[in-house]
Amino acid sequence: MDTTSIRHDWTVKEARAIYELPLTELIHRAQTVHRAHHPADAVQLCTLLSIKTGACPEDCAYCPQSSKYETEVQAEKLLSVDEVLASARKARDAGASRFCMGAAWRGPKSGSEQFERVLQMVRGVRELGLEACATLGMLTDEQARKLKEAGLTAYNHNIDTSKEFYGQIITTRQFEERLETLRAVSDAGIRICSGGIIGMGEAIGDRIAMLVTLANLDPHPESVPINALVAVAGTPLEGRDPVHPIEMARMCATARILMPKAMVRLSAGRTEMSEEAQLLCIVAGANSIFYGEKLLTTGNPEVEADLEMMRRAGLRALVPADAEAGREAPETRELPSAAQAR
Repeated sequence: MDTTSIRHDWTVKEARAIYELPLTELIHRAQTVHRAHHPADAVQLCTLLSIKTGACPEDCAYCPQSSKYETEVQAEKLLSVDEVLASARKARDAGASRFCMGAAWRGPKSGSEQFERVLQMVRGVRELGLEACATLGMLTDEQARKLKEAGLTAYNHNIDTSKEFYGQIITTRQFEERLETLRAVSDAGIRICSGGIIGMGEAIGDRIAMLVTLANLDPHPESVPINALVAVAGTPLEGRDPVHPIEMARMCATARILMPKAMVRLSAGRTEMSEEAQLLCIVAGANSIFYGEKLLTTGNPEVEADLEMMRRAGLRALVPADAEAGREAPETRELPSAAQAR
């Protein structure tokens, strides 16, 4: 098996054949690729903070922040720079190497006080020695350039699912608009963070098509979040059954094989997974997790539980290569103590 070639011409048929391999063979292939490009015993710890919550005009069927649905999420104004940087310091001290900021917008308003405040947040996070990631909705070319100038490391903009299934989940924007934002981000020199969600009622073919869309971008996304639906009361998808952990492992392994150098992030849905299931996904090629008791508005495993899981598995904290920060190669570090993580 060639573990060195980077392809941008995958077909859905090829990718599905990989996804449907016997699990032992699939994981073996994914581990072979993983070890050719990444440290075998390390996971990046990323912390996610909602900097502006709720009242989003989009109608994403999975999202409790949509203004279209009656959920328990209360709308909150954009946080202050000081509030965000205090959270970033806490995340850094707890061992995180990337700090992600999410705002429930369709897209930021250029030249607004809010967008300027976000730029200050990005600068401040970078000054703390952390990678800075943001997810603010759709971007223009100018907005992407300004975020790059502020030092933004990566921009998250998930494509969610396949182009064919997209309209059944979101009607307030088009699939192509997602790709246009990814193009603007890439052209500005910002790394792309883009993945999807499984368990929304899509077919296996939709999951594979989503991965193929990402794998055929040039360059590949720097990180690929694999999310299991968190079925929140009040959203149209509140009655969906939980995703089986083996399906998550197959997605992680397939993403690893299709995008060998990407960080594959085991993201939403971990609270529904046992420790063994999460470790299976890590063995399958996931080498990044969201770290902290809360994602944007939904729960996440406690910090101490994650640290204990990683210690039991003999894993270390991964700090990816970042030439701008003076790291030409990835580093692995000891996990923080329980006291440091508090």
